[in-house]
Amino acid sequence: MNKLIAKLKSFTLWELLIGMKLTGRYFFSKKMTIQFPEEKTPTSPRFRGLHALRRYPNGEERCIACKLCEAVCPALAITIEAQPRDDGSRRTTIYEIDLFKCIYCGFCEESCPVDSIVETTIKNYHFTKRGDNIMNKQELLAVGDKFEQRIAQEKADDAKFR
Repeated sequence: MNKLIAKLKSFTLWELLIGMKLTGRYFFSKKMTIQFPEEKTPTSPRFRGLHALRRYPNGEERCIACKLCEAVCPALAITIEAQPRDDGSRRTTIYEIDLFKCIYCGFCEESCPVDSIVETTIKNYHFTKRGDNIMNKQELLAVGDKFEQRIAQEKADDAKFR
């Protein structure tokens, strides 16, 4: 009996009919299209986007070159080189993030003891040339300087919910 049913389903193209039924259900339903530049897609409050390096209010960079973010990065996307300064503190000479390697896990942000590296909610960025995907220290600081108010507000909101 099972062989007869299998032959009948094969002859009538049963799987194709099931697929066409599913296609027909979505073919006649209302379409959900977002007109991108005018309409923004909703994002999760936990969304992680473009990286930024922050500064203290006096203008000094926060990164103390502890290299915890480099050590904790599972994709090995962060490269840091540091030198001691005249006053004995360490600061980075090279801080690079390869955004093609980065998996946006947020481990770098969580491991930073001074809240230097953050992942902002900026999601609309692109690269036009080869090599633009590697953000260096100056670019990361520029993003942090430009969006410091927004980053500080997001950090304050995040602290409220914890």
